[in-house]
Amino acid sequence: MLYTFLQVSLPADTAGQEPVEKTLSIWELITSGGIGGMVIMTVLGILSIVTVYIFFERWGAIQRANRIDGNFMRDIKDHVINGKLDAARSLCQSQNTPVARMLSKGISRIGNPLKDIGAAIENTGKLEVSRLEKNLAAMATIAGAAPMIGFLGTVIGIALAFHEMAAAGGQIDIEMLAEGIYTAMTTTVAGLAVGIIAYLGYNVLVAKVDKTVYNMETRATEFMDLLNDPA
Repeated sequence: MLYTFLQVSLPADTAGQEPVEKTLSIWELITSGGIGGMVIMTVLGILSIVTVYIFFERWGAIQRANRIDGNFMRDIKDHVINGKLDAARSLCQSQNTPVARMLSKGISRIGNPLKDIGAAIENTGKLEVSRLEKNLAAMATIAGAAPMIGFLGTVIGIALAFHEMAAAGGQIDIEMLAEGIYTAMTTTVAGLAVGIIAYLGYNVLVAKVDKTVYNMETRATEFMDLLNDPA
């Protein structure tokens, strides 16, 4: 059984009695909004799952991209200075990181003008950044769309509540109207929750990507400095 989500105290029917406490579970709030509310909540549930998946998948990918052997750049420098370009390329291929792929492309262009080498490294770096940012745009879209989807569910729920009030004519049941409104508000709460999670996750990942890009630029600069002054 789901935990209680909301508790409402209702006045007793007769004087002297304690207020009656009415409890609603999460499942009851999801299903009490009718088909429209259930569709909205299902969509938000799917978006929340997608958000969590993207966050952990990208987190792992970015973490792996930052794993660089502490002696990597020193070994690359030694190989290049000694003219062992094949060994330098092999070393890069053994490291499955954006930095290694960038430097591998630069090593393969050694002998060409430095401008061409720099352009090759830069183009490879752009491709690597694009890979790191995979699905981040989707997370940003969820962060903006989830609250609006939740608000759509609220508007639909309130419209239905007022429709019932209009159909009832003079026999308006305030309890029924209040129940319809707070049930409709549930979609807004769910939409905001999903949107906030997606927004925070997106910004955390963007910060980690920026840090990775900075490391890539630093290593590329070190490599170009090495070619300019191999001694």
